[in-house]
Amino acid sequence: MNTQQTSKHILMVLTSHAELGNTGEKTGFWIEEFAAPYYAFIDAGLKVSIVSPAGGQPPIDPKSESDDFQTPSTKRYDADSEVQTLMANTTKLTDVNASDYDAVFYPGGHGPLWDLTNNAVSISLIESFLAANKPIGAVCHATAAFLNVKDASGEYVVKDKAVTGFTNSEEDAVQLTDVVPFLLEDELIKRGGKYQKAADWNVFAVQDGLVITGQNPQSSELVAEKLLAILA
Repeated sequence: MNTQQTSKHILMVLTSHAELGNTGEKTGFWIEEFAAPYYAFIDAGLKVSIVSPAGGQPPIDPKSESDDFQTPSTKRYDADSEVQTLMANTTKLTDVNASDYDAVFYPGGHGPLWDLTNNAVSISLIESFLAANKPIGAVCHATAAFLNVKDASGEYVVKDKAVTGFTNSEEDAVQLTDVVPFLLEDELIKRGGKYQKAADWNVFAVQDGLVITGQNPQSSELVAEKLLAILA
């Protein structure tokens, strides 16, 4: 097959988790972390499919809708009725076959900490991508989706790999250290990951083999660019 003549197809996996621990506040996915990669992919001519554990409309973190966090990508998303229709009707994660896609991308927000870290379907899906030599990407808290993924020899995929994700100091800055189920930086290190980071809120993404991770919302587009570079 001539890959240059076939349109690449990317799977984007969003959280279905809406409750921010026991705070009574809402969480979900962070709009910028979906929008920036989504538009990077479709502008490059790729096909994108959106899925979530529960299917239907994934919850949006209300904080990500505030004026402070608007970017060209989020504004484009807000005006894009087509993508909002797609978003309202996401496919269930259980109905997905990795062989239909060339890569997978996990946008963050705090939601994935709860429903994608230990999700057996998601873990199996990621393992299938890696076994087929296909790249996996995640940004911010969504790197949690890679924590319990193992390779063929039973080792954690992040072991001895350069990885990043939302930092302990960034979690502290948003005052959620005592709310989240775990600190992502700590857990990546516990599994043997070579955790790397930039200063808080700086753009930082790292690729090690097929695994691409970004530190925070600001890094979303860079992760997408690294994923596109592999697919090219």
